[in-house]
Amino acid sequence: MKCPYCGSENLKTLETRDSPDNTARRRKECDNCERRFTTYEYVETVALMVKKKDGRSERFDVNKIIRGLQKACEKRSVTMEQIHELAERVRQDLVARGKDETTSREIGDLVMKHLKKLDRVAYIRFASVYKAFEEPEDFQKLIKEVRT
Repeated sequence: MKCPYCGSENLKTLETRDSPDNTARRRKECDNCERRFTTYEYVETVALMVKKKDGRSERFDVNKIIRGLQKACEKRSVTMEQIHELAERVRQDLVARGKDETTSREIGDLVMKHLKKLDRVAYIRFASVYKAFEEPEDFQKLIKEVRT
């Protein structure tokens, strides 16, 4: 690593902070120009692929989960921070499985598992789209399940 200001390679690390998502934040100082800067170190993982219902595959995109959760949580007392945390939990669960590919169904099931604990109304909204409800009885069955 080189100093972004003067290009010197004489650097010292002043402080290191690790976060739960395997990110290391390092505060550094250049011995040459004495300027300070921050670096972030991430663990590089293999890109997770998602097998769609129609058979095609695409790269996993946590933003798709966030958008779906935003719709389900609209006008509910769920914060954006909670939505981002839930989406990150789903991503971490998928990575922890150690597989290169997952299905959209597995992702939806994980979202529902975590969302049910967060907000039951948002859970029902999400489930109605995810499971493609067509009849009022579909809602009744899910509401009965949520109540027990």
